[in-house]
Amino acid sequence: MNNQEIVTKLWNLCNVLRDDGITYHQYVTELTYILFLKMAKETGVEGNIPEEYRWDNLVEKEGAELRSFYRRLLLDLGEKGNGRVKQIYADANTNIEEPKNLEKIIKSIDSLDWYSAREEGLGNLYEGLLEKNAGEKKSGAGQYFTPRPLINVIVQLTDPKPGERCNDPASGTFGFMIAADQYIKEKTDDLFDLSEEEQDFQIKEAFSGCELVHETHRLALMNAMLHDIEGNIYLGDSLSNLGKQMKGYDVVMTNPPFGTKKGGERPTRDDLTYLSSNKQLNFLQHIYRSLKKDGKARAAVVLPDNVLFQDGDGQKIREDLMNKCNLHTILRLPTGIFYAQGVKTNVLFFTRGTTEKENTKEVWFYDLRTNMPSFGKRTPFTEKHFEEFIKAYNAEERSKVEDERLSVFTREEIKEKGDTLDLGLIKDESLTSYEDLPDPIESAEEAVAKLEEATDLLLSIIKELKSLEGGN
Repeated sequence: MNNQEIVTKLWNLCNVLRDDGITYHQYVTELTYILFLKMAKETGVEGNIPEEYRWDNLVEKEGAELRSFYRRLLLDLGEKGNGRVKQIYADANTNIEEPKNLEKIIKSIDSLDWYSAREEGLGNLYEGLLEKNAGEKKSGAGQYFTPRPLINVIVQLTDPKPGERCNDPASGTFGFMIAADQYIKEKTDDLFDLSEEEQDFQIKEAFSGCELVHETHRLALMNAMLHDIEGNIYLGDSLSNLGKQMKGYDVVMTNPPFGTKKGGERPTRDDLTYLSSNKQLNFLQHIYRSLKKDGKARAAVVLPDNVLFQDGDGQKIREDLMNKCNLHTILRLPTGIFYAQGVKTNVLFFTRGTTEKENTKEVWFYDLRTNMPSFGKRTPFTEKHFEEFIKAYNAEERSKVEDERLSVFTREEIKEKGDTLDLGLIKDESLTSYEDLPDPIESAEEAVAKLEEATDLLLSIIKELKSLEGGN
């Protein structure tokens, strides 16, 4: 049995809990509590779990005794556990009311082919479960999950290296950092090419993040643990003063939450230059401020279209970004690739400069949106769709790349357009781009002239009608 089959079996167990009124997202959290104990046994790391609450003691209980034991287990591990165990079970509780349902889930998990799961990687199994949850529209978890092909391409192009500090300030289930860890492991023979000190850094310090939602933070901790990552994952808001200590990074990769702060209030950070109710604009400021000022620190950020053209603070933040960083590439992503349908998004790639001014000389745009298929279950979005973009991105001289989807605007041209970055889309009948829009002044003058012409014609008709009436 492979991991995909195990994920399907685990997911189908959700049907057992429908009578308890448990949502898909709650189900994944419940599974996390139980899977943690089973996976700790399978990997031989039960040392941080009190002996009385280890898997073998849980699986032997039944009925009302099991329900009572499980509730006590959750409470005690959240208060008495060590390290990650305490974090994962902090404030944990169960929504499973029926003892038979709980018993069935535990016994079903115990009977799975764990030898095969270990061979393929328990971390991969858990990520498969999180992806399954994100793909289920009713779960509402899509907002925490960036499509795997997009994450892999961003990691590949951002190219994190051993010894670099990587961060995701809106980490969700920690997908970007886990992909970055796997990328480095593939290049270093699973870290064996590194010294013992370097290996220790990769495990304990290289990857960090921050997540606001408690349940999602719990999933991120579990995901990191199963991939042997011990870096700090804060529970909190990067846009609060907590975020002030998140700095000095070599690499930032993230997909911040979309939308505005509730009630339109501004963030509580007191060190951001331009405070906005637009969360993505605030995250963008946080990200480029969190990078080292060494001319090498870099970021790749998924952002919606409004960040590219919003006036006021949006224009000031884009100007600040292009001053402090070399904003060298913007990828216009296709619609329909996120679980929140219809969202128009982009990836901004930039490198922090050593100075505070004029670091961006030109911005290259790649249009992966126009004339693209409608992505979904029937037409999955894969890494193959990025092949031409990757070629253009890595080209030694982009000006020599022959690709109609690739275009460039100098900093002066962008400034003349009011610092909008809503550029680079191909002219097409199915898409009205900024270049297709008529000049507003010429259009107004033409409209006035046509109105005057129509008024003169109407007056002449009225005059003619009156003359006919007089003749009768």
